[in-house]
Amino acid sequence: EAIAAEALLRINEFNSQNIANTVWAFACVGWDSHKFFITFGTAIAELLANFTDTQKSQLYIVASYVQLTWPHVDFPLSRQLESLRSAYTRDETAPSQLQGDVSAMIEQLGWNHGTEHRTVEGFSLDLADPAAKRAIEVDGPS
Repeated sequence: EAIAAEALLRINEFNSQNIANTVWAFACVGWDSHKFFITFGTAIAELLANFTDTQKSQLYIVASYVQLTWPHVDFPLSRQLESLRSAYTRDETAPSQLQGDVSAMIEQLGWNHGTEHRTVEGFSLDLADPAAKRAIEVDGPS
């Protein structure tokens, strides 16, 4: 709570990278304060033209988190969702060697799946069978 409070006090000292990293980190840990995100979202919306595609990609994760967690909250970045999603999906993902190895082993076990399946929301699932609504995320060294 102390870090969130301090971030809110110093928001005007942050550059676009500081803002994107901060709000993204709080979304990743599931921070439970929509007021925090609205305050940052308001500041971001005013400066969005200054953010890089990488930063906008981080903000897409944040906007998605806020929409899923508080669907009735008027989050300033919700109006920019398509622009943020475009930045998030701009880079094509390629399976890592580990991902390929895991995929091959799972295929041998009889699970028919695809790799790097893109959801409607733009998220990439490492291994997925969309019809069965099953997916596996493979994390590890590339």
